[in-house]
Amino acid sequence: MTHSITSATHTRMSRRRALGLLATLAGSVGLVAAPAFAQGTDNFPTRPVTIVVPFPAGGATDLTARLVAEGLSKKWGQSVVVENKPGAGGNVGSEYVARAAPDGYTLVLGVTGSHGINTSLYKNMRYDPIKDFEAITQATLYPNAIIVNNDVPANNLQELIALLKKPDAHYSYGSDGNGTASHLGMELIKSQGKFELSHIPYRGSAPMVTDLLGGQIQVGITGLPAVQAYAKSGKLKIVALTTAERFASAPDYPTVAEQGFAGYAAPPWSGFFAPKGTPKPLVEKISADIREAMSDPKAKEKMIAAGSEFTPSTPEQFQAFVQKEIAKWAEAVKISGARID
Repeated sequence: MTHSITSATHTRMSRRRALGLLATLAGSVGLVAAPAFAQGTDNFPTRPVTIVVPFPAGGATDLTARLVAEGLSKKWGQSVVVENKPGAGGNVGSEYVARAAPDGYTLVLGVTGSHGINTSLYKNMRYDPIKDFEAITQATLYPNAIIVNNDVPANNLQELIALLKKPDAHYSYGSDGNGTASHLGMELIKSQGKFELSHIPYRGSAPMVTDLLGGQIQVGITGLPAVQAYAKSGKLKIVALTTAERFASAPDYPTVAEQGFAGYAAPPWSGFFAPKGTPKPLVEKISADIREAMSDPKAKEKMIAAGSEFTPSTPEQFQAFVQKEIAKWAEAVKISGARID
């Protein structure tokens, strides 16, 4: 009996020692693993990073990506490659990144369309702007400008609306395309202002501005960068901007909101996203590094010269912003009746 008790006690003590050893090893692994992960984040990246721009080269979004890529390359000591993957209003490039590995090495510079409008506009979306991405930081925001041909007897939005409400008014407006922020932004104004204005969608701002200058259309709405030079030279008139407040780099132009549409704000924007599942510490590091790149005075000057401005934010701020944008543009799509199969 004594032998039996002694054996049982010995067995229990052996088990306790074994469990204690396992606990010690587990703690050691934890202590080693955490710094290893932190060190890996601090050392990121160890190879080239790709920023996908879901539009053709040469536009405002492309410029934004290249300015940020230049700053990141200097900070990281690694190549940051801008890859243009246009198609389907930004959907092609965005879907590509949504399916990429969540390791921080493939990012997308999403925009109002790809991550705000398209989820309501397209019948068959192959990604979700919230469920399939980690928001990193907002990058830019710029106004759409409502412009008129010089022959139109209106110098501000209220004068234009009064003109459009006349029984013999037969005006039309051009936008950057069906379902774009310019199209939907004007449809929101039409709904609130209760006036009629026929819509002619174009394939981007360039052909629309050409027709506006030539008098084929009387009214247009497109990004300020595309028309600011014409307004300054007196070839077109800007009657309103779509930002919530006057734009810092173009303070002479009044907003839609201050001309009888309180609370109106429908400016295009861009921002950086990573695939869903990218570790939070890595998202925060990339966000901080991008915001640092956007703080460079030379980069800021180039954005202002292009008619836009950097608008950095934290991942949490940008996530909340995108969610609000999706809801706002869903209402605009409903009002407009726009739909793409």
